[in-house]
Amino acid sequence: MTRSARCCGGWSKHLEDVGFIVLEEETPRLAEIKAHYKIPLQAQSCHTAIVDGYVIEGHVPQDAIVRMLRDRPDIIGLMVPGMPIGSPGMEMPGRRAEPYRVLALGRDGEVTVYASYPK
Repeated sequence: MTRSARCCGGWSKHLEDVGFIVLEEETPRLAEIKAHYKIPLQAQSCHTAIVDGYVIEGHVPQDAIVRMLRDRPDIIGLMVPGMPIGSPGMEMPGRRAEPYRVLALGRDGEVTVYASYPK
């Protein structure tokens, strides 16, 4: 995972808590990496991860990632644009979780809703 913000450690812990092994790397090349994987500007967040060939952009919950790895859809990956309060790594005591969507990035560049949170 490459990152640019502190909240990314919370997201990493969210994944490690369910058995993922997360290798973090801070890099000044994050914009290049996002461009390489064709992540649309409006869908970008503070970190990008690669999981079994799929791109994970932002604070995607582990259950969406597990579902993607189980179902193996023909997509580039999953994205949570921005840094919504209440998403993994963005929990804020006393603040209500914002509704947000996990988006799937198709190989043709099409973006569709993969999941909605909170459930």
